[in-house]
Amino acid sequence: MGNLIGSLRYKEPSTVEECDSTWESDSECDEQPGDEDSGISECVSPPLTGRCGEQADMSPQVNTSTRHTKMKRSFYAAKDLYKYRHSYPNYKEPRLPNEYRNLRFYLNTIPLIPDVIFIEEILTKWKGDYDKLEHNHTYIQWLFPLREQGLNLYAQELTQEEIKEFLSTREAKRRFLLAYTLMLDFYGIKLLDKIGNVTRASNWQERFQHLNESQHNYLRITRILKSLGELGFEAFKAPLVRLLLDEALCRGTLPNMLHSILEYYVYTIRPRSLRRSLLRYAQQHYQPANSFLWGPPARRRGAGAGPGPILERERSGGDPHRARNPLTKQDSGGGGDGGGEGKGTKGCTASTKSLQEGVKGEYIETVPLED
Repeated sequence: MGNLIGSLRYKEPSTVEECDSTWESDSECDEQPGDEDSGISECVSPPLTGRCGEQADMSPQVNTSTRHTKMKRSFYAAKDLYKYRHSYPNYKEPRLPNEYRNLRFYLNTIPLIPDVIFIEEILTKWKGDYDKLEHNHTYIQWLFPLREQGLNLYAQELTQEEIKEFLSTREAKRRFLLAYTLMLDFYGIKLLDKIGNVTRASNWQERFQHLNESQHNYLRITRILKSLGELGFEAFKAPLVRLLLDEALCRGTLPNMLHSILEYYVYTIRPRSLRRSLLRYAQQHYQPANSFLWGPPARRRGAGAGPGPILERERSGGDPHRARNPLTKQDSGGGGDGGGEGKGTKGCTASTKSLQEGVKGEYIETVPLED
Protein backbone atom coordinates (compact mmCIF):
# COMPACT_ATOMS: atom_id res chain seq x y z
CA MET A 1 0.00 0.00 0.00
CA GLY A 2 2.87 2.34 0.85
CA ASN A 3 4.46 1.83 -2.55
CA LEU A 4 1.09 2.44 -4.23
CA ILE A 5 0.55 5.73 -2.41
CA GLY A 6 4.16 6.74 -3.10
CA SER A 7 3.77 6.02 -6.79
CA LEU A 8 0.83 8.45 -7.03
CA ARG A 9 3.08 11.35 -6.02
CA TYR A 10 6.26 10.09 -7.63
CA LYS A 11 7.87 12.33 -10.20
CA GLU A 12 10.60 10.79 -12.31
CA PRO A 13 13.87 12.69 -11.69
CA SER A 14 15.34 14.19 -14.84
CA THR A 15 18.73 15.44 -13.63
CA VAL A 16 21.55 14.25 -11.40
CA GLU A 17 20.71 17.07 -9.00
CA GLU A 18 17.17 15.80 -8.54
CA CYS A 19 18.52 12.32 -7.75
CA ASP A 20 20.92 13.37 -5.01
CA SER A 21 19.76 14.47 -1.56
CA THR A 22 23.14 13.95 0.12
CA TRP A 23 23.71 17.61 0.92
CA GLU A 24 20.07 18.49 1.52
CA SER A 25 20.92 19.11 5.17
CA ASP A 26 24.55 20.18 5.32
CA SER A 27 24.70 20.30 9.12
CA GLU A 28 25.17 17.14 11.14
CA CYS A 29 23.52 18.92 14.08
CA ASP A 30 20.31 19.38 12.10
CA GLU A 31 20.02 15.71 11.29
CA GLN A 32 18.09 13.17 13.33
CA PRO A 33 19.51 9.72 14.10
CA GLY A 34 18.97 7.33 11.25
CA ASP A 35 18.20 10.18 8.84
CA GLU A 36 17.94 8.75 5.39
CA ASP A 37 16.46 9.29 1.96
CA SER A 38 12.75 8.84 2.34
CA GLY A 39 11.10 10.98 -0.27
CA ILE A 40 11.51 12.88 -3.48
CA SER A 41 14.81 14.73 -3.56
CA GLU A 42 15.04 18.35 -4.57
CA CYS A 43 18.62 18.90 -3.49
CA VAL A 44 21.31 20.05 -5.86
CA SER A 45 24.57 18.13 -6.02
CA PRO A 46 27.66 19.00 -8.06
CA PRO A 47 28.62 17.18 -11.22
CA LEU A 48 31.58 13.98 -11.30
CA THR A 49 35.19 13.25 -11.86
CA GLY A 50 36.60 10.10 -13.10
CA ARG A 51 40.05 8.90 -12.34
CA CYS A 52 39.18 5.59 -13.88
CA GLY A 53 36.77 4.34 -16.49
CA GLU A 54 33.53 2.51 -15.85
CA GLN A 55 31.32 0.35 -17.96
CA ALA A 56 30.12 1.75 -21.30
CA ASP A 57 26.79 3.51 -20.74
CA MET A 58 27.49 4.08 -17.05
CA SER A 59 30.66 6.11 -17.59
CA PRO A 60 30.82 9.82 -16.82
CA GLN A 61 30.06 12.13 -19.71
CA VAL A 62 32.64 14.55 -21.09
CA ASN A 63 31.70 18.16 -21.74
CA THR A 64 33.97 19.41 -24.50
CA SER A 65 32.34 22.82 -24.84
CA THR A 66 34.83 24.41 -22.44
CA ARG A 67 38.52 24.89 -22.89
CA HIS A 68 39.43 22.28 -20.32
CA THR A 69 37.85 18.86 -20.26
CA LYS A 70 35.26 18.52 -17.52
CA MET A 71 33.54 15.42 -16.29
CA LYS A 72 29.90 15.13 -15.35
CA ARG A 73 28.12 12.81 -12.97
CA SER A 74 26.47 9.85 -14.64
CA PHE A 75 22.70 10.38 -14.73
CA TYR A 76 22.26 6.64 -15.29
CA ALA A 77 24.03 5.88 -12.01
CA ALA A 78 22.36 8.69 -10.07
CA LYS A 79 18.87 7.66 -11.18
CA ASP A 80 19.48 3.96 -10.55
CA LEU A 81 20.70 4.58 -7.01
CA TYR A 82 17.99 7.15 -6.32
CA LYS A 83 15.38 4.51 -7.10
CA TYR A 84 17.18 1.98 -4.92
CA ARG A 85 17.47 4.32 -1.91
CA HIS A 86 13.79 5.22 -2.24
CA SER A 87 12.67 1.57 -2.39
CA TYR A 88 11.90 1.61 -6.10
CA PRO A 89 9.08 4.15 -6.57
CA ASN A 90 6.48 2.89 -9.06
CA TYR A 91 7.68 -0.66 -8.47
CA LYS A 92 5.08 -3.20 -9.48
CA GLU A 93 5.07 -6.66 -7.95
CA PRO A 94 5.30 -9.47 -10.52
CA ARG A 95 1.95 -10.86 -11.60
CA LEU A 96 3.25 -14.40 -11.39
CA PRO A 97 2.81 -16.18 -8.03
CA ASN A 98 5.59 -15.38 -5.58
CA GLU A 99 7.60 -18.58 -5.44
CA TYR A 100 10.12 -17.22 -2.90
CA ARG A 101 12.93 -18.70 -4.95
CA ASN A 102 15.59 -16.56 -3.29
CA LEU A 103 14.50 -17.60 0.17
CA ARG A 104 14.21 -21.26 -0.83
CA PHE A 105 17.68 -21.09 -2.37
CA TYR A 106 19.07 -19.79 0.92
CA LEU A 107 17.22 -22.52 2.79
CA ASN A 108 19.11 -25.00 0.59
CA THR A 109 15.91 -26.50 -0.83
CA ILE A 110 16.43 -25.46 -4.47
CA PRO A 111 19.65 -24.95 -6.47
CA LEU A 112 20.64 -21.90 -8.44
CA ILE A 113 19.80 -22.12 -12.12
CA PRO A 114 21.21 -22.82 -14.67
CA ASP A 115 24.21 -24.40 -12.88
CA VAL A 116 22.14 -26.55 -10.48
CA ILE A 117 24.32 -25.74 -7.46
CA PHE A 118 23.00 -25.53 -3.90
CA ILE A 119 23.99 -22.76 -1.52
CA GLU A 120 25.71 -25.14 0.90
CA GLU A 121 28.02 -26.35 -1.87
CA ILE A 122 28.99 -22.78 -2.67
CA LEU A 123 29.62 -21.92 0.97
CA THR A 124 31.65 -25.04 1.71
CA LYS A 125 33.48 -25.74 -1.55
CA TRP A 126 33.91 -22.42 -3.34
CA LYS A 127 35.78 -20.46 -0.66
CA GLY A 128 39.30 -19.89 -1.92
CA ASP A 129 38.42 -21.11 -5.43
CA TYR A 130 39.11 -17.71 -6.91
CA ASP A 131 39.10 -18.86 -10.53
CA LYS A 132 35.56 -20.17 -10.16
CA LEU A 133 34.36 -17.06 -8.35
CA GLU A 134 35.95 -14.89 -11.02
CA HIS A 135 34.77 -16.66 -14.16
CA ASN A 136 31.34 -17.98 -13.21
CA HIS A 137 28.78 -15.26 -13.94
CA THR A 138 25.52 -16.93 -12.89
CA TYR A 139 25.85 -17.20 -9.10
CA ILE A 140 26.07 -13.54 -8.09
CA GLN A 141 22.39 -12.80 -8.83
CA TRP A 142 21.35 -15.72 -6.61
CA LEU A 143 23.72 -14.92 -3.76
CA PHE A 144 22.75 -11.24 -3.70
CA PRO A 145 19.18 -10.83 -4.93
CA LEU A 146 17.58 -7.46 -5.64
CA ARG A 147 14.23 -6.03 -6.62
CA GLU A 148 15.59 -5.58 -10.14
CA GLN A 149 16.47 -7.97 -12.91
CA GLY A 150 20.11 -9.02 -13.37
CA LEU A 151 21.94 -10.67 -16.25
CA ASN A 152 20.92 -14.17 -15.13
CA LEU A 153 17.34 -14.40 -16.38
CA TYR A 154 16.82 -17.55 -14.31
CA ALA A 155 17.32 -15.58 -11.09
CA GLN A 156 14.09 -14.17 -9.68
CA GLU A 157 13.71 -10.62 -8.44
CA LEU A 158 13.03 -10.07 -4.77
CA THR A 159 9.56 -8.96 -3.72
CA GLN A 160 8.40 -7.08 -0.63
CA GLU A 161 6.77 -10.18 0.78
CA GLU A 162 9.84 -12.31 0.19
CA ILE A 163 12.04 -9.75 1.90
CA LYS A 164 9.80 -9.88 4.97
CA GLU A 165 9.99 -13.66 5.05
CA PHE A 166 13.77 -13.59 4.55
CA LEU A 167 14.27 -11.16 7.41
CA SER A 168 12.33 -13.41 9.76
CA THR A 169 14.24 -16.56 8.77
CA ARG A 170 17.39 -16.97 10.84
CA GLU A 171 18.84 -19.77 8.71
CA ALA A 172 18.58 -17.71 5.53
CA LYS A 173 20.20 -14.67 7.17
CA ARG A 174 23.02 -16.81 8.54
CA ARG A 175 23.83 -18.22 5.11
CA PHE A 176 23.52 -14.78 3.52
CA LEU A 177 26.16 -13.46 5.90
CA LEU A 178 28.41 -16.41 5.07
CA ALA A 179 27.97 -15.64 1.37
CA TYR A 180 29.06 -12.07 2.11
CA THR A 181 32.21 -13.29 3.88
CA LEU A 182 32.90 -15.59 0.92
CA MET A 183 32.93 -12.66 -1.48
CA LEU A 184 34.92 -10.46 0.89
CA ASP A 185 37.60 -13.16 1.01
CA PHE A 186 37.60 -13.24 -2.79
CA TYR A 187 38.32 -9.51 -2.75
CA GLY A 188 41.04 -9.74 -0.07
CA ILE A 189 38.92 -8.44 2.80
CA LYS A 190 38.01 -9.97 6.15
CA LEU A 191 34.79 -9.49 8.11
CA LEU A 192 35.78 -8.93 11.73
CA ASP A 193 32.52 -9.19 13.62
CA LYS A 194 28.74 -9.34 13.53
CA ILE A 195 28.24 -5.60 13.03
CA GLY A 196 30.14 -5.16 9.78
CA ASN A 197 33.67 -4.08 10.68
CA VAL A 198 36.16 -5.11 7.98
CA THR A 199 39.89 -5.11 7.45
CA ARG A 200 42.50 -6.35 4.98
CA ALA A 201 42.74 -10.13 4.79
CA SER A 202 46.11 -11.86 5.00
CA ASN A 203 46.18 -12.25 1.19
CA TRP A 204 45.16 -8.66 0.49
CA GLN A 205 48.11 -7.76 -1.75
CA GLU A 206 47.42 -10.51 -4.29
CA ARG A 207 43.65 -10.02 -4.20
CA PHE A 208 43.76 -6.22 -4.39
CA GLN A 209 46.04 -6.42 -7.43
CA HIS A 210 43.52 -8.73 -9.08
CA LEU A 211 40.57 -6.58 -8.06
CA ASN A 212 42.21 -3.45 -9.40
CA GLU A 213 42.58 -5.12 -12.80
CA SER A 214 39.26 -7.01 -12.85
CA GLN A 215 36.78 -4.20 -13.21
CA HIS A 216 33.72 -6.33 -13.90
CA ASN A 217 33.82 -7.05 -10.17
CA TYR A 218 32.92 -3.42 -9.53
CA LEU A 219 29.39 -4.11 -10.76
CA ARG A 220 29.25 -7.12 -8.47
CA ILE A 221 30.19 -4.99 -5.46
CA THR A 222 27.40 -2.54 -6.29
CA ARG A 223 24.96 -5.45 -6.29
CA ILE A 224 26.37 -6.80 -3.01
CA LEU A 225 25.97 -3.41 -1.32
CA LYS A 226 22.40 -3.04 -2.55
CA SER A 227 21.51 -6.55 -1.42
CA LEU A 228 22.95 -5.93 2.04
CA GLY A 229 20.51 -3.06 2.41
CA GLU A 230 17.54 -5.06 1.16
CA LEU A 231 18.11 -8.03 3.46
CA GLY A 232 18.72 -6.38 6.81
CA PHE A 233 22.42 -5.48 6.75
CA GLU A 234 22.34 -1.77 5.88
CA ALA A 235 24.89 -1.08 8.64
CA PHE A 236 27.46 -3.28 6.90
CA LYS A 237 27.78 -0.97 3.90
CA ALA A 238 29.63 2.03 5.34
CA PRO A 239 32.60 0.07 6.79
CA LEU A 240 33.17 -1.69 3.46
CA VAL A 241 32.87 1.50 1.42
CA ARG A 242 35.15 3.30 3.88
CA LEU A 243 37.84 0.62 3.53
CA LEU A 244 37.65 0.59 -0.28
CA LEU A 245 37.74 4.39 -0.40
CA ASP A 246 40.83 4.51 1.78
CA GLU A 247 42.58 1.86 -0.33
CA ALA A 248 41.68 3.52 -3.63
CA LEU A 249 42.19 7.16 -2.73
CA CYS A 250 44.86 7.16 -0.05
CA ARG A 251 46.90 3.98 -0.26
CA GLY A 252 46.92 3.60 -4.04
CA THR A 253 46.14 -0.12 -3.89
CA LEU A 254 42.84 0.11 -5.82
CA PRO A 255 43.15 3.26 -7.96
CA ASN A 256 40.95 1.93 -10.76
CA MET A 257 38.06 1.53 -8.33
CA LEU A 258 37.92 5.15 -7.21
CA HIS A 259 35.30 6.26 -9.73
CA SER A 260 33.00 3.37 -8.87
CA ILE A 261 33.32 4.09 -5.14
CA LEU A 262 32.46 7.76 -5.45
CA GLU A 263 29.78 7.40 -8.11
CA TYR A 264 28.15 4.15 -7.05
CA TYR A 265 29.16 2.62 -3.72
CA VAL A 266 28.74 5.73 -1.56
CA TYR A 267 25.29 6.31 -3.01
CA THR A 268 24.02 2.86 -2.07
CA ILE A 269 24.14 4.04 1.54
CA ARG A 270 20.75 5.30 2.66
CA PRO A 271 21.59 7.59 5.64
CA ARG A 272 22.63 10.96 4.21
CA SER A 273 24.91 11.68 7.18
CA LEU A 274 27.07 8.64 6.32
CA ARG A 275 27.29 9.61 2.66
CA ARG A 276 28.37 13.12 3.63
CA SER A 277 31.05 11.84 6.01
CA LEU A 278 32.52 9.56 3.34
CA LEU A 279 32.44 12.30 0.70
CA ARG A 280 34.04 14.85 3.03
CA TYR A 281 36.82 12.38 3.71
CA ALA A 282 37.26 11.83 -0.03
CA GLN A 283 37.20 15.56 -0.75
CA GLN A 284 39.91 16.19 1.81
CA HIS A 285 42.34 13.94 -0.07
CA TYR A 286 41.20 14.05 -3.69
CA GLN A 287 43.66 15.39 -6.25
CA PRO A 288 43.32 17.69 -8.06
CA ALA A 289 41.07 19.24 -5.45
CA ASN A 290 39.15 21.41 -7.92
CA SER A 291 38.07 18.31 -9.84
CA PHE A 292 36.17 16.80 -6.93
CA LEU A 293 32.53 16.89 -8.01
CA TRP A 294 30.69 15.09 -5.21
CA GLY A 295 30.97 17.73 -2.49
CA PRO A 296 28.32 20.20 -1.31
CA PRO A 297 27.07 22.67 -3.92
CA ALA A 298 28.89 26.00 -3.80
CA ARG A 299 25.72 27.84 -2.79
CA ARG A 300 25.50 25.67 0.34
CA ARG A 301 29.12 26.22 1.40
CA GLY A 302 28.93 29.98 1.63
CA ALA A 303 31.66 32.40 0.62
CA GLY A 304 35.12 31.12 1.47
CA ALA A 305 33.75 28.15 3.32
CA GLY A 306 36.12 25.72 1.70
CA PRO A 307 35.45 22.04 1.19
CA GLY A 308 33.69 21.44 4.50
CA PRO A 309 34.76 19.94 7.81
CA ILE A 310 37.98 17.96 7.77
CA LEU A 311 37.86 14.67 9.55
CA GLU A 312 40.10 14.19 12.56
CA ARG A 313 43.38 12.48 11.67
CA GLU A 314 43.97 8.99 12.98
CA ARG A 315 46.00 9.04 16.19
CA SER A 316 48.83 6.66 16.84
CA GLY A 317 47.76 3.10 17.58
CA GLY A 318 45.07 1.00 15.98
CA ASP A 319 45.09 -0.64 12.59
CA PRO A 320 45.00 1.96 9.78
CA HIS A 321 43.70 -0.69 7.36
CA ARG A 322 40.57 -1.36 9.40
CA ALA A 323 37.20 0.13 8.56
CA ARG A 324 34.97 0.67 11.55
CA ASN A 325 31.22 0.29 11.64
CA PRO A 326 29.49 3.62 12.36
CA LEU A 327 27.36 1.92 14.99
CA THR A 328 30.37 1.12 17.18
CA LYS A 329 32.35 3.52 19.35
CA GLN A 330 35.61 1.59 19.41
CA ASP A 331 37.87 -0.09 16.91
CA SER A 332 37.34 -3.82 16.67
CA GLY A 333 40.16 -6.14 17.58
CA GLY A 334 41.80 -8.60 15.23
CA GLY A 335 42.43 -8.04 11.57
CA GLY A 336 44.60 -9.00 8.69
CA ASP A 337 48.13 -8.30 7.70
CA GLY A 338 48.90 -4.65 8.29
CA GLY A 339 52.18 -4.70 6.41
CA GLY A 340 52.88 -2.84 3.23
CA GLU A 341 51.05 0.29 2.17
CA GLY A 342 50.37 1.50 -1.32
CA LYS A 343 51.31 4.84 -2.79
CA GLY A 344 50.02 8.13 -1.50
CA THR A 345 49.40 7.08 2.07
CA LYS A 346 51.16 9.83 3.97
CA GLY A 347 48.75 11.70 6.22
CA CYS A 348 45.78 10.26 4.44
CA THR A 349 44.08 7.92 6.88
CA ALA A 350 41.29 9.57 8.85
CA SER A 351 39.19 8.31 11.69
CA THR A 352 35.60 7.18 11.24
CA LYS A 353 34.32 9.24 14.13
CA SER A 354 32.04 11.28 11.89
CA LEU A 355 30.50 8.09 10.50
CA GLN A 356 29.12 7.43 13.96
CA GLU A 357 27.08 10.62 13.94
CA GLY A 358 23.49 10.44 12.86
CA VAL A 359 23.02 6.77 13.67
CA LYS A 360 23.51 6.65 17.45
CA GLY A 361 21.08 4.33 19.09
CA GLU A 362 20.35 2.51 15.85
CA TYR A 363 20.91 -1.22 15.90
CA ILE A 364 20.43 -3.65 13.07
CA GLU A 365 20.02 -7.22 14.26
CA THR A 366 22.44 -9.66 12.73
CA VAL A 367 23.09 -13.36 13.14
CA PRO A 368 26.15 -15.40 14.21
CA LEU A 369 28.88 -15.92 11.64
CA GLU A 370 28.91 -19.61 12.46
CA ASP A 371 26.52 -22.19 13.86
